[in-house]
Amino acid sequence: MPLDGNGGYTVRRYTLDFDWAAPRTPFGASTTIDATATQALSRFDLDFAGNTLRRVTVDGTPARAVRDGDELVVTPSRPIPHGGAFTVRVDYTADPARQRHRGDAIADYGWVPTPDGTVLYPQPDGAKMIFPVDDHPSLRAPVTFHITTPPDLGAVANGRLVERVRRPDGRVRWTYDSEHPVAAQLVQMAIGRFAFVESAGPRGLPVRDVVPDGLVTGTKAYRALTSEHLAWLERHLGPYPFRRYGVLVADTDLPVALETQSLSVVPRADLLGDRVDAERNLVHELTHQWTGDSVAIRRWSDLWLSEGHARFYERLYSGTHGGDSFESAMRTAYERHDQWRHDDGAPAEPGGDTHLFKQMRYDGSALVLYALREKVGEETFGRIERTWVTTYQGRAAGTHDFVALASGVAGQDLSTFLTPWLYGAHTPPMPGHPDWHPDPVRG
Repeated sequence: MPLDGNGGYTVRRYTLDFDWAAPRTPFGASTTIDATATQALSRFDLDFAGNTLRRVTVDGTPARAVRDGDELVVTPSRPIPHGGAFTVRVDYTADPARQRHRGDAIADYGWVPTPDGTVLYPQPDGAKMIFPVDDHPSLRAPVTFHITTPPDLGAVANGRLVERVRRPDGRVRWTYDSEHPVAAQLVQMAIGRFAFVESAGPRGLPVRDVVPDGLVTGTKAYRALTSEHLAWLERHLGPYPFRRYGVLVADTDLPVALETQSLSVVPRADLLGDRVDAERNLVHELTHQWTGDSVAIRRWSDLWLSEGHARFYERLYSGTHGGDSFESAMRTAYERHDQWRHDDGAPAEPGGDTHLFKQMRYDGSALVLYALREKVGEETFGRIERTWVTTYQGRAAGTHDFVALASGVAGQDLSTFLTPWLYGAHTPPMPGHPDWHPDPVRG
């Protein structure tokens, strides 16, 4: 996705104003971006696609704005000096039916309608269908949300509810603050007839589930496991990295869960079915809060670090909670690894955008972490993991950062071991398992 993200400035804060109307119905919206120029700017780009543009201003003065594909090219009335702070406001009509499709695990993304509202699936680059943004996985900024709804609907977004005000016309304005900087692919804003179910996790961590009214009872049993999942993951990865957590139950047929920051989206079917499958998805998205959300990826080819960690701990947990044994899952992944390499590229070297969210980035990348654990031992591997999420908490990191950190913690150069696993055309031998062999590649 080489055109996503922009140079020349850094975003200090997004303020999103949504005046919600009804499902699949366009509505008035505006985005205010507070930014700082990192070079002198006579013009700059925003990632923005699929909405009707009404007005653009820079520091309150009308600016020229021209669409160029998924880019909005903004020319302010005066150049912005290097180091200068500036504010861009884009007024537009948002279309909550706007989405795109991918032929991998993402499926449909962007705005995803529900019977009485919406949820957002911005991963990987769908945020630009929702608001003007500097959309790159390594770039984060805090977000303020102002969401106005009819009186019978609720609204939720990343972070903390700051204010809920009923206006003279009866509509309700909800204000949320993300509390932490958020990558565009992890922004969440949902509207519907919701119940807000509050509880506490380890050390009193606020847990807020957001559940469509008709699904509160049916999803309760699995949602109630969050505190247990948090405690289990904290034993492996250290303290949870944000100020609150919760599950947003998506009343949609889209069979995709998503790690939107501090509020994971989990489809209703996942929470109404088999417990083993439900816990796998819940633990997977919760793990992402450490790896993928708190520790962001530098570029999309580093996705294995995010999805591989989430699948690793999902499988590790499931192996002692009713699912297939961890070793059995890893052996199956090993047998298929050469085929995945052939079809979709090595873990850290995807074969292109269309190969990104394929099995190699999930079980195939979890297998790399399993190989590392077999190489250095469980105790050292645990120290690598805790050091990784602590060292890069709130920062972006990539494959080379992980290899260097693992080598430092283990006290040995692991680059010669990990490079073939991450980039090679063929799957290396698995330490400690000489009887494991990849299946022959077909096609």
